[in-house]
Amino acid sequence: MKISGSLKILGLCALLLLFATAQAVRAQAAERVIIDTDPGTDDALAILLALRSPELRVEALTVVAGNVTAPVGLGNAMKVVSLANRCDLPVAEGAQRPLHAKLNIEPFWNGPGGLGGAELPPSQCKADPRFGPDLIIELVHKYPHEITIIGVGPETNLALAILKDPTIVPLVKRVILMAGSISGGNVNGAAEFNVYCDPDAADLVFRAGWPVTMVGLDVTEITLISSAQVDQIERSGGAEAKFVAAVARFQVGLYQGTGFSGGAIHDALAVGVAIDPTLVKLRTMHIDVETEGRIARGETVANRLGTVDHVVDKGDHLETVGVDEVKPNAQVAVGIDSERFLKLFITRLSSSGAAIAGGKS
Repeated sequence: MKISGSLKILGLCALLLLFATAQAVRAQAAERVIIDTDPGTDDALAILLALRSPELRVEALTVVAGNVTAPVGLGNAMKVVSLANRCDLPVAEGAQRPLHAKLNIEPFWNGPGGLGGAELPPSQCKADPRFGPDLIIELVHKYPHEITIIGVGPETNLALAILKDPTIVPLVKRVILMAGSISGGNVNGAAEFNVYCDPDAADLVFRAGWPVTMVGLDVTEITLISSAQVDQIERSGGAEAKFVAAVARFQVGLYQGTGFSGGAIHDALAVGVAIDPTLVKLRTMHIDVETEGRIARGETVANRLGTVDHVVDKGDHLETVGVDEVKPNAQVAVGIDSERFLKLFITRLSSSGAAIAGGKS
């Protein structure tokens, strides 16, 4: 009996060791991410999706003015991390306005307070005192070649970080942006909101030289959550699930009212691509940002061919004599498995999905 008892204890110890090892391996494998955000309805959903995904280790949230002013965005971010019981997570306020333009917030698309009218209790967390771009710089240097930046707001914070310390560019693993479009805009006929809000910053970010993945309207406007799927999340119970359902239901009503068949949850797709890059079909392109156009300011102009005509001046006329190569600067999402993404989103943000994400990062 003593031998049998000892074997049981040894077996239990071995199982515990295996579990601890698995947890350590998972923590090591998780990708370190900074989420640069302007919360915002879909931003809130993106943040919660990231915090519930074991593939990602969220190191910080940096807040930028966009959907709402920066102070309102900071307050919303603090409420979301408090809801997720993640007061350990640094949340820092950043840029208050675009580099050169006047700030354009959008209460129409985000509702009262920026969260679609969804109510959250006051945050139990404290904001990080650092300036958002400074926190980005600090973390990139702390974890060289390990940080993925997920940008789901105007690119102002990222541009300010580059301007202050260009040495971060080769140290960033990759940049995933919910930004732009190669098939028309949502602010106007040409521009997507995040780029439109600060095209000068977006231009700098696309030209910086780091690996950029652009998750734009080409995929976010065809990945629409339905009322039935929102109901599924809500029925799972729990405070987070009910908040997610309230925000997503606002998106459904808003987008159906403007001609869509369901709700677009744009920013969450950028997090989805960080979790599983195979969700999207990517195409290598060169992206230029229109910073001066009267009609197309903020447009992300895609060079699909990788060349431009080589034109020479012949005095009284110009003459095309060949083509010049244009080097790509982005991987652009041109297709998506919407069904698989929405299944991931619903699973992770339903109450039963909490167990998937594990402990704190």
